[in-house]
Amino acid sequence: MIESPLTPDPSPARGEGRIFPVLSVVVIGRNEGERLTRCLESVRAMADPGGPVELIYVDSASTDGSPERAAALGAAVITVHPERPSAALGRNAGWRASRASLVLFLDGDTILHPRFVIDSLPEFQDSTVVVVWGHRREIHPEASLYNRVLDLDWVYPPGPSEFCGGDALMRREALEAVDGFDATLIAGEEPDLCRRLRARGGLILHVDRPMTGHDLAMTRWRQYWRRAVRAGHAYAEVAARFRATDTPLWEREVKRNRVHAGVLLLLLLVAVAGSLRGWWVIPLLVIGLWLALALRTALKVGWKSCDPLTRLLYGLHSHIQQIPILIGQLGYYRDRWRGRRRGLIEYK
Repeated sequence: MIESPLTPDPSPARGEGRIFPVLSVVVIGRNEGERLTRCLESVRAMADPGGPVELIYVDSASTDGSPERAAALGAAVITVHPERPSAALGRNAGWRASRASLVLFLDGDTILHPRFVIDSLPEFQDSTVVVVWGHRREIHPEASLYNRVLDLDWVYPPGPSEFCGGDALMRREALEAVDGFDATLIAGEEPDLCRRLRARGGLILHVDRPMTGHDLAMTRWRQYWRRAVRAGHAYAEVAARFRATDTPLWEREVKRNRVHAGVLLLLLLVAVAGSLRGWWVIPLLVIGLWLALALRTALKVGWKSCDPLTRLLYGLHSHIQQIPILIGQLGYYRDRWRGRRRGLIEYK
């Protein structure tokens, strides 16, 4: 269910003499608190894109006063109360209520770089470009090991790409052509959208410039685990949905995860069995093998960071996360077998 906006309706109805925005910014959030204030203020502080900017905040049933907070900062507010919450549903509500030909999507826990939009507008002179996205980095990588490691998850090489993240600048007409995001997905909605845009000849362009700062605010193992479980659910659901189509997605990733996680779990069982029998050399060998795999990954991602320790931690992460990702996959298959649909998997 979508409630009426708290501020004047931002619907795309046309009227004679009406001034239309050159850019619509759609921010989605749920109980983001001060992070939301910081996000909206960063939008207000952006470099002038050449005309009016329309700011729309879509709230997913917050209980911390986020809608009122956004309205006080000049945003048109739309509140959604879905039975099955998803980022896709919020983004769809926002862009469908917008009026500009370009739509910038932001998550409520991000900060917009002041020059990202104005520096990215020339990219759309190429009519094939439908999405432009830049670098998202953690605001406080020093706050925890999780923040430090997962900051590198946002680092991608510039150029044409297969997908974008939740923060991106898009052509409205391209969104209309594919009917926006798939609101039935609880995760993985951006790669799915980009899959459909690319199928129509659209170009997803990753540019080498700062776009947003992100506040992951991850301090506990449980958050890390649930984030990886959500990723596994997304991989399995998206892969299953498009397996028999002309444009499959994530099929290789799903199979690779099963093998990867299976090998790691087997090694853990061997280590446990060896320690129970008093053969301590076996768990030491397994630990050494895990570290060797992590070091190999750290060397491969040298372009992502100049800090050796961060890269080594990232290497460990890239293997450890395979286990909860597999659990997320298995959870999706279990729910599908039982005829159930999984709700939003939150980690904050």
